[in-house]
Amino acid sequence: MTEQDNGAGTVRVERTFDAPADAVFDAWTNPEVLRRWWKASPAHEVDLTELDVRVGGGYRLAMRNTESGEDHEVYGTYREVSRPDRLVYSWAWEGTGPYAGHESEVAVTFAELEPGRTTVTIEHTGLLDATSAANHRRGWEGVLDSFARSGIPAVR
Repeated sequence: MTEQDNGAGTVRVERTFDAPADAVFDAWTNPEVLRRWWKASPAHEVDLTELDVRVGGGYRLAMRNTESGEDHEVYGTYREVSRPDRLVYSWAWEGTGPYAGHESEVAVTFAELEPGRTTVTIEHTGLLDATSAANHRRGWEGVLDSFARSGIPAVR
């Protein structure tokens, strides 16, 4: 995995999986499958996955940290859907915290550089400050860790 901060407002995280791009893309766009693995840490449980995966369609994802009891809910709109290569969507936190309602953008690229091996690159732009970028980098690393642990899609 590689990671870098491209300035305070951008985070880029990358990981390669032993699975074809279409299977990895589908795991990101099927609400029942996404619910099984999309979480920022093993302590999180996914409470809600609503996805309308089309340009202009919306999504809402909610997680609960079982250790702290904190709830996290994010929502947005799909801006680009190019199966199996790329998803782009807006990103805004629900709630009343310092980042609630601020809209940023997430681009997820699925690059099958060799058959059955896909590199997922997440680039999150428009974050408000270095603290937000650090928190999102940790969260995206956790999401990719969770995906790797899940075995979805099944590793050949």
